Parts: sequence; structure tokens; C-alpha cells
Amino acid sequence: MGFCLSSADVAIIVGSLAVTVWLGLRAAKGRGESASGYFLAARKLPWWLIGPGIVATSVSSEQIVGTVGAAYKSGMAIGNWEWFTLPTYTLVMVFCIPMYVRNRIATVPEFFSKRFGPLCADIYSWVLLLAYVLVFLVTVLYGGSLAFSELTGWHFYVVLWVMTVLVGVYTAKGGLLSVMWTDAAQCVMLLGGGLLLYFVALSKVPGGWGAMAAASPERFHLYQPPSHPVAPFPALVFLAFNIGLWYQGTNQVMIQRVLGARSTWDGVLGTIFAGFINFLRPLVTCFLGFIVYHMIHVMAIAPPLENQDSAFPFALRHLAPSWGLRGIVLAGFLAAVMSTLSSLVNSSATIFALDIYQKRLKRDAIDAQVVRAGQIAAAAALVVAALIAPVVEHLGGIFRYFQTALTYAATPFVSVFILGLMWRRANYKGALFGIVGGSVIVAAMALGLPWMNVARGWGLNLHWLYIGFAAQVITMLGIVVVSLAGPPPHPSQWEPYVWRPAWLRELGSDGATRPWHQRLWLWYGIYAAIWFYLYWRYW
Repeated sequence: MGFCLSSADVAIIVGSLAVTVWLGLRAAKGRGESASGYFLAARKLPWWLIGPGIVATSVSSEQIVGTVGAAYKSGMAIGNWEWFTLPTYTLVMVFCIPMYVRNRIATVPEFFSKRFGPLCADIYSWVLLLAYVLVFLVTVLYGGSLAFSELTGWHFYVVLWVMTVLVGVYTAKGGLLSVMWTDAAQCVMLLGGGLLLYFVALSKVPGGWGAMAAASPERFHLYQPPSHPVAPFPALVFLAFNIGLWYQGTNQVMIQRVLGARSTWDGVLGTIFAGFINFLRPLVTCFLGFIVYHMIHVMAIAPPLENQDSAFPFALRHLAPSWGLRGIVLAGFLAAVMSTLSSLVNSSATIFALDIYQKRLKRDAIDAQVVRAGQIAAAAALVVAALIAPVVEHLGGIFRYFQTALTYAATPFVSVFILGLMWRRANYKGALFGIVGGSVIVAAMALGLPWMNVARGWGLNLHWLYIGFAAQVITMLGIVVVSLAGPPPHPSQWEPYVWRPAWLRELGSDGATRPWHQRLWLWYGIYAAIWFYLYWRYW
């Protein structure tokens, strides 16, 4: 059901789109003509651009609609998907960022190539490229266009192709630098619109947050037992080492911001900055569901929702006044979609140009040719995804489509990555087993092994995070066995890439003399203290 948008709402939405495109094209003029300038922003990204870029890329339309609805149904436990970042970010800052930056890695497949061999890199390049275009881009385009169309009443295909064209204009032109500047602006729009709607909606609840917590205290806990069907807390710990580490540490879309950092200090502080911003994310992405629940089930202003995903439209319809707030919120909603799209497109172009075109198709290509290949790949990725996006509806819906594909893609590669980073004995054959054999293991577990069927027969419903972590453990054990059965790798293949404690001591020591208030440990300590307080407060 569409909303009645005032002329002010429409003007705000159109104006935000115009500002985004203008900012992206303006940033494109400063990128230079080199491949490094296009794909990695000449490795000059400061921390204050990296942090918003990480946040803006990781929030999209289906997350906003889905988490608001999930919080309406399940309560604060859904906030874990936004707040449970400290473990994963710590792994990325301590283990991944120093290795990437000190070795000047441009793409994650480049790490696989140097650590194990070109075949492993080729497989990962193609898997990432196909996943970004056929899974990630498709689902974000479909989910974002569908949600925005239903919220505004604007035609689905008009929304789909307008977003496709606008994102393509500045992303293909300016590369990572354009993406980073537009991400920063879109992060401000996303947080600004979401926070404004949250506090306006909260003001309509007599007694505010305290009244909601007093009326439904069982819903205000982050911890849920291991058998919880949606957010079992032990599974979230596994998440940090599985999908979480893959998404934040080996996923080109997320880590490319760090790969373009001007120093290790900027990469780490940018990640910490993202952690601080993430403290606000539940107010934008899920806590609104608490207000909708309280108004419906406690204040009884409307009958219970038949579909939990209707919670976000309900909030806009009943809680957002008509003086332009709907336009501000929808502009932020659209910004979330476009920031994720632009990051996916840029990373797809980077992988194709640097790992496929330059290394396999035209080894003697000059920078201008590599950049042109990336621009063509960016445009092609968007067009292909836009053409496929409407088909998602016939493939079981966006959630099933995305989660199934992500399960298949992540576990084998994060298993290889962890052992390649932490164990010098991991070799080419072990990595190849992890990639190929790990995919078979994940597929078998996803389809349901006999022991899993027996468990279900006993009434044990295994959460998908448990299944994914079990597949990861089995895959890593297989990598160890296969690696030990073969010769050890040459020292040149592991010495630069296997983590050592000295890297931890070197964090932030990039040659610059910094005052006390720029110390990484200070800001990490504040970030961790706030995180532990929140989990103590709402345990």
C-alpha cells in the first residue's frame, strides 16, 4: 500500500538523489587516471571516510524492513545483528588489516594467489564476481526497488531502472573515491532520517522507552538461549568466526575500504569509527519495531499485524507526520540501497579488472585499459543484475535466495583464509581441498545429512549458524589433513602473510608521531567499554 507523499516529501527525495549524483561526479575528478586511483582511491582514504563507508555498505533496504519486522516479533534479540560487532571487528583489526596493508594487497583473491597459488585465486575471483552480480546485486536491487515501490506507490520498474542508472553514472565514472564520498553522505542521510523517525515515534509512547520495557520486560534482552529459533546467543559467537569474518574480512565489498586506506592506523581507526556508528544502527534498523509492538499490543491502536514485515510501513503510515519526515526517511532508505549497490558494483569492477582482465585476459594492459575494463564491468554488472532482479520473486523470495547462496559461498573460503593467515603449514593442496571439498561439505549439510535428519526427528531444530560453523570445522580439519599429507609451502608463500604477535605491537606505528587522543588503544578501549556496558545492561 502506497503512502500519500506531499510535494515536500517528493522534493526531499529528488533533491537527495541529485546531491548524491553530484557528489559522486565531483569526487570522480579527484581520482586520477591510474588503476590505483580508480580502484583503491590511490590508497589515500582517511579513517573518517572508511568508517561511514563500512556502515553505509552493510545496511540496505531489506535489512531495514526485515529487522524492524523481526524486532516487532522477537524483541531486542534482533539487535544482536547490529550490535554484535566487537568480536568480528576485533578479528579484522588485529589479524586482517595489518596483513592486507603491509603487503599492499589490492584484492582478496590476490591474497589467495600469493599465499596458495593462482588457481585458488581464480576460483575465488569467479565465485565473488558471480555472487556479487547474481546474488548480492540482484537481491539488493530487487528488495530495494520492491520495498520503495510499495512504500511510495511508484512503479517497481521505474524505481529499479532509475536506481540502476543513477548508481551507474557516478560509480562507473569515479571508482572507489566516488563510492566513498557518496557513502559518507548516504550514511548521514540514513542515520538522520532513521533517528528522526525513531524519536518522533517514541514521543508518541506515553512514558517512552521505560514504559515499553516495563510493559514487556521479556522482550528487552539481548541474550537468548541456545535453542532460540531466531537469535541463539552461542550461535552469534560462532558467527564472528564464520559468516561475520568472511563478510567483514574477506569480502571485497567490505574490505576494499581498508585496502584503500592511507595507513594501517587509518584502516584500524576507520573500523573503530564504524563500531561507534553501529551503536546507533538499531535505532534506525530495528528498535522502531518495539514502538510498533507497544502501540499495537499494549496501547491497542490497531489490530496485530498479519505480516511482521509490515511493521516499517505501519510506522511510516501512522507515526510519521506529513511535514516532510516521510520524505526524509525515504531518502535515507533510498540512500541505504544505493550505497550498497555502488559498493557492490565497484568491487565487482575491481575483481574483474585486476584479477581477471589484467592477469588473465591482457597481461600487458596499461592503466587506462584496466580502468576502462573496470568501467565496462561496472556498467555490465548493474544491467545484468537489473534484468535478473524481477526473477527473484519466483525463486522462493529474497530471504531464502540470499541466505542459501551466502551459506554456499562463505564457509569454504573463510576456512581457507583463517588457516592461510594463522598456520604456515597450510599449502596449495589443502587450500584447494578447502575450496572444492568445503563447498561439497556445505552443500551436503545444507541439503541435510542423515544425522541432521535424526536430530530433527528428536525435535532438535539446528539454527543455520550452528550448521555453518559445523561445516567450517569439518572443512578446516580436512585442510589440515590434506596439507600435512603434502610438502610444506615455500617460505616466500607464507612468511609475509602468516600472522605474528609483532604485528599487534606495530598497529598504529606508521611512522607518524600522534598525540594521546589519536591512540588506537584509547578509542578501541572506549568502543569496547560501551559495547560491554550495553550487553551488561540488556543481557
